[in-house]
Amino acid sequence: MEQYYPVAIVTLLCGLTIFGMALTVARTHSKTGILAPTMTGDPLLERAVRAHLNTIEWLPIFLPAMWLFAIYWSPVWAAGLGLLWLIGRIAYFVGYLSAPLKRYPGFFIQSIATFVLLLGALGRIVYLWLA
Repeated sequence: MEQYYPVAIVTLLCGLTIFGMALTVARTHSKTGILAPTMTGDPLLERAVRAHLNTIEWLPIFLPAMWLFAIYWSPVWAAGLGLLWLIGRIAYFVGYLSAPLKRYPGFFIQSIATFVLLLGALGRIVYLWLA
């Protein structure tokens, strides 16, 4: 089990990141004076909500891919790519809050990390299955 500690830590860091984004959305609700459950009416609030939800939407793709990559390839590489994903998601979130077009570098970083994990895990599983 010890070999998976880095991947477990990245998984928990994902949870902390989502929590931090949720706190930012809550603060933005207060700052704009638009109380939940209302999600529209101020561009900053709408960007914060969208950036948070988009990160949550990527989790069901990213997390299984990272864990399967760790199992079938390397826990260290999976954790490294997982950290890259986190950096990309944070850059996406911060960029989106400042201006919609500033979200693209973070999106590019996290999508590359996700596709390496996803295609790497899939390719290795299919290779082992057919071997």
